[in-house]
Amino acid sequence: MSNKTLMLFPLSTHAISRLLKLFLALTCLCYGISSSAAQEKTAAKPLQTMQSTVTNEDNKKELIIGTYLCPPFVMQDQFGEYTGLSVLLWQQIAEKLQLPYRFQNYPLKELLQAVANKEVDIGLSCLSITPEREEIIDFSHSFYETHLAIVVKSAGYFDTFKGIITNRHLLTIIGIFFTAAALVGGLYYLLEHRVNDKLYSMRSRPAQLIEGFILGLLFITKGPFNYYEFKTLTGRVLTVCLAVFTTLFIASITAVLASTFTVGLISNDIKSPHDLVNVSTGAKTASTSSQFLTRHSIVHRQYDTVPDMLDALDRGEIDAVVGDDAIVKYRIKMAKEKGKYEKLNVLPYQFEKQNYGIALTEKSPYEESINRELLQFRQSNEWRNSLLEYFKIK
Repeated sequence: MSNKTLMLFPLSTHAISRLLKLFLALTCLCYGISSSAAQEKTAAKPLQTMQSTVTNEDNKKELIIGTYLCPPFVMQDQFGEYTGLSVLLWQQIAEKLQLPYRFQNYPLKELLQAVANKEVDIGLSCLSITPEREEIIDFSHSFYETHLAIVVKSAGYFDTFKGIITNRHLLTIIGIFFTAAALVGGLYYLLEHRVNDKLYSMRSRPAQLIEGFILGLLFITKGPFNYYEFKTLTGRVLTVCLAVFTTLFIASITAVLASTFTVGLISNDIKSPHDLVNVSTGAKTASTSSQFLTRHSIVHRQYDTVPDMLDALDRGEIDAVVGDDAIVKYRIKMAKEKGKYEKLNVLPYQFEKQNYGIALTEKSPYEESINRELLQFRQSNEWRNSLLEYFKIK
């Protein structure tokens, strides 16, 4: 190198060395940043692929649908095919979500436990949504609303007669009736028997007392006599005073008797759920009906199936049955078409509202999509027509 060139770049050897080291450091830093970005991009790609694979596997997985036979919501025909309102609902949901599935039948208590233990993916039947059940499993939105109802057996002719002569209300009314007649007859006897031969024509005192009692009965049943038929002024004044009382008394007795002979005798004196304490009652095992009776300290017999408890009621082994209104009405309607349960009637008392839902395992990945499709199908004409078909409702 010439001296002239060295004059243009007056750098020492030490300075040139520092510049070379700085250049090498910058080169290494740029290479490290680009390498790290490439690694992150490469790592993100397998993660996205894995997430996509999980979703695809969920769609391809065959779901186990646990069922419990509960007409008209879950039924099984002679070929083993499942039908009913709940089944129709699930078929629509599964078709929309493209979910493969198979049914597996359980008793009610075991079905709830199977969902809680994640032995099945879905629980499908007439399952009421309750706080106790929500502690161990999840539920979809409600797809059907009903309530609890009381079923009784109508009395036959002999039972009706027996009910009449043993009915507490009727016996009380008869007691009041005869007491009032005796009091009225006694008052008139004291006032009139010495001076009124027309009303008291018998010679003996016992016979005249009987005449006085008959007079009281006629007064109570027919209303007041004409005041001039009595000889004493006190008797005539008493007749006028009793005229208003007996009119109200007869009207009250008539109303109470009408109520007793219609509702009281037909329903075995059951006018509300609280009256179940006084009668022998049945309910289905592990049902919300049984839980309701237990909460209200009502002793009851438990039966494995709805037909079992309705049969027991029909045979006279129990006096009443508590069950879901929709279920017992459908069972009784179908049985009456075959000449069975002809004396069983559902009383018009509504209590303890019930909401049916689809049972899900806790934190189920299908919950949101099932709820979305469920709400849409509930608005369809197909669902409304199905309700009409099974329950004949508007």
